[in-house]
Amino acid sequence: MKIAIYGYGNLGKGVEFAVAQNPDAELVGIFTRRDPNTVHPASKVPVFPASEISNHQDEIDVLVICGGSATDLPEMTPVLAKQFNVIDSFDTHAKIPTHFANVDKAAKEGGHIALISGGWDPGMFSLSRLYASAILPDGKDYTFWGRGVSQGHSDAIRRIPGVLDARQYTVPVPAAIDAVRSGKNPELTTREKHTRECYVVAAEGADLTEIERQIKEMPNYFADYDTTVTFISMEEMKKNHSELPHGGSVIRTGVTGNGSHHHTVEYRLTLDSNPEFTASVLLALARALDRMHRRGVNGCKTIFDIAPADLSPLSPEMLRAKML
Repeated sequence: MKIAIYGYGNLGKGVEFAVAQNPDAELVGIFTRRDPNTVHPASKVPVFPASEISNHQDEIDVLVICGGSATDLPEMTPVLAKQFNVIDSFDTHAKIPTHFANVDKAAKEGGHIALISGGWDPGMFSLSRLYASAILPDGKDYTFWGRGVSQGHSDAIRRIPGVLDARQYTVPVPAAIDAVRSGKNPELTTREKHTRECYVVAAEGADLTEIERQIKEMPNYFADYDTTVTFISMEEMKKNHSELPHGGSVIRTGVTGNGSHHHTVEYRLTLDSNPEFTASVLLALARALDRMHRRGVNGCKTIFDIAPADLSPLSPEMLRAKML
């Protein structure tokens, strides 16, 4: 399958590495809003201006859109879905239904297939919630993220006027995790499950009080959490916050029989690189999209609509022999 990357930040670079690990994939181009002459991909593939994307429709099986959820993807994905089979990692959970509807309309108009909200949450964690709740209907779901850097939340902070760079760490509250794993089935508010730590490099002369206010009051991102904002220098940012680790757990507790037998299902991730793991999920989903489109499937999909066998490069016979 011929893959192209739209946007060459941390996630786009991760997709480039993921393609190199999959023999059935070929990277045919990178499209950027920057000057292409300033982009030097490790794979040496051609780099094109994003404005020229329409000229390459016949060369691309799946376009992986590597923009931010705050402002990029709501605009980019519907427009590009009219011209290409596309996939994105939109992660603003509260706005997924609206984003899905917009992309679905565009993809059907263009006769293409699209997948939104690929990655690990939403994505792999979403699957864990679905499987566990289907198996244990009498139970409760809990999701904990971190400690790790959220790319989407960090990007949202960087969009605030006066911010030069930012990293946001999502931190689970240890007492909350312990209560869930012990089977106590606690009722936890959003604020009781996680805190958010923000490290911000501000422009000289920027209003720090106003930046902090905008962060802490940002709906869907920080308003519902205990959030700390620490202003640091660019040197400290590069020294102490250049890596992008993340992870977390999805836990479902439930009972069976007459209620006397308790069960816990947990899916856990510990990631050295959030963008590289997310990119690896996107590449597997791109394989599924390419296969589905060749079977005549159009419109917008989510990870719930993907058959597990379509994710794997192995044949059905090999899957039954090795995985089942």
